Amino acid sequence: MPVSDRKISGLYLISDTTVSRGRGHEDIVRAGVDGGARIVQLREKFLSLRELYPIAQRLREITRDAGALLIVNDYIDLALAVDADGVHLGQDDMPAPAARKIMGGSKIIGISAHTVEEVQAAVADGADYIGFGPIFPTDTKDAGAAKGPDTIRAIRGSVPVPIVAIGGIDQSNATAVIEAGADAVAVISAIALSEDMQAAANAIAGLFRR
Repeated sequence: MPVSDRKISGLYLISDTTVSRGRGHEDIVRAGVDGGARIVQLREKFLSLRELYPIAQRLREITRDAGALLIVNDYIDLALAVDADGVHLGQDDMPAPAARKIMGGSKIIGISAHTVEEVQAAVADGADYIGFGPIFPTDTKDAGAAKGPDTIRAIRGSVPVPIVAIGGIDQSNATAVIEAGADAVAVISAIALSEDMQAAANAIAGLFRR
């Protein structure tokens, strides 16, 4: 299926077991997609690829059954091995054009950007979507000062690919981000640290249905 036919929109769940209350990737992702997440990113920095491979395989099954996209953070080889829909790359990872040579034209490549200049460079490099943030203050990742929803509004018209907003987003502030022009909102702690993960996912996903 061509990249253009796979929609980057709605609730984008990032599963990261460093922010999980001890829950595993499978539990987080199953609750997320049952609650309406249409995109899932597997982000795991502390397991070996040998350990991570069976987890990624299982997430591929869960997301495929749910009709959701699976994106793997950083690991291009793992993404290809489990037939994930794509990979997400940071500013210090392999350049997108090189990743495209390995992954081919049918896979999704997302790129993190924290400044307008990085956004422009990512678009020029062929990113299929931009992960932009942090929008609000967050303890999950140190990526600079909060940009605020108005920054999305300012760049929306000049960015021809979907914008996935990330950083400190939860049910209380997601609407402002969506109204500013974000195609999707990436969420970690607002779901993984909730008592009821499925209900938390459903609440945020529901904001896109209004």
